[in-house]
Amino acid sequence: MQYEWHYHVRSQQHFWTLRRNCVLSPSQLAIWFGSLSAVSLGIAAAFAVVGAWMVVPFALIEVSVLGLAFFCYARHAGDYERIEAGPGWLRVEASHGANLRVEEASPPWVRVDYRGRSRDPIVLVAGRQKIAVGRFVPDHRKPALVEELRGALSQG
Repeated sequence: MQYEWHYHVRSQQHFWTLRRNCVLSPSQLAIWFGSLSAVSLGIAAAFAVVGAWMVVPFALIEVSVLGLAFFCYARHAGDYERIEAGPGWLRVEASHGANLRVEEASPPWVRVDYRGRSRDPIVLVAGRQKIAVGRFVPDHRKPALVEELRGALSQG
């Protein structure tokens, strides 16, 4: 799976946006689902007209399952993590489905923990507060993100 990773620096402010690189946006997906459903139901209707009406229930089941799969895809197509750090502030915003989580911390008290094992998250620890980031970063690129985060937090 491909991922998007954007990192910007503007006058001592650091911004990361991490997300999946989804091929279709939810609106494009709706258009494709409508087209596929119309074709499938049109073929089923044509068979029903010539007497093979048993094709219709199977076409309805097919469209229902396809709709469920597209719904699951569209629900998470816009998931992202946004990390912002500046002098005296750190803000992590994470969207997962319909949930939006925003956490803040003070950079001088934050340390970056990463064990380097496959599928391990990068954890920003500030006292008892733990913020997991890097869900959309491939394992081989996590060390680079860890270094960028450490560098940005040491300036704050």
